[in-house]
Amino acid sequence: MSRGVPYASDGLFPRPRAVVAPGAVHVPGWLSEVRQRELVEACREWARGPVPLRHSVLPGGAVMSVRTVSLGWHWVPYRYVRTADDVNGARVAAFPPWLAELGRAAVADAYGDAEAGAAYAPDSALVNFYDGAARMGMHQDKDERSGAPVVSLSLGDTCLFRFGNTEDRGRPYTDVELASGDLFVFGGPSRYAFHGVTKVFEGTAGPASGMRAGRLNLTLRETGLGGTGSRGTRSGEWGGA
Repeated sequence: MSRGVPYASDGLFPRPRAVVAPGAVHVPGWLSEVRQRELVEACREWARGPVPLRHSVLPGGAVMSVRTVSLGWHWVPYRYVRTADDVNGARVAAFPPWLAELGRAAVADAYGDAEAGAAYAPDSALVNFYDGAARMGMHQDKDERSGAPVVSLSLGDTCLFRFGNTEDRGRPYTDVELASGDLFVFGGPSRYAFHGVTKVFEGTAGPASGMRAGRLNLTLRETGLGGTGSRGTRSGEWGGA
């Protein structure tokens, strides 16, 4: 993975960055095409294991429509654990230092705050793969002990991302199109906002992203767990953009 500037230069018709809510920032086209392809290749490698890409099963037996692979910590609804006992008992792939560097750059750029970026220390990531039929219901990311921001990177097909309020799954919310290369960071007052993916627009990625079909979403998080065990949360809270 290269360590150059991670973001893209403006295109012919650049989409403006937007503060969607206090602490929630959308930066379109943040990843260059080269960096997108590098991330796609990394995701393909992670999907092969040691714990492979799979559909998570929620308590009660419902199966999530997205397929997920974890880095650093294994996420199983609704907690982080060291070994994937619900899959094959293995530890997930390590969270790479270069991905933490990318996360720090993302926070610094989204917030215009170099100190906030330098302080960001993600130790886990969820990689979600969406085919054209996959969706993500409105939820809060509350499986972490840390209140540090969540960094979301989009690759492949464009999706309709619904970013809501911190009280419930209903209005008010804002619908945002997340295209390949887009960055979305949410922290501060919006760290526990409900959010979800209501639609994937098939065939919108273009070959430059390195994706033949579907959408990949990487969400970087600080678990706040250190070397300790796991943390459970209330049902209905599960994650990724």
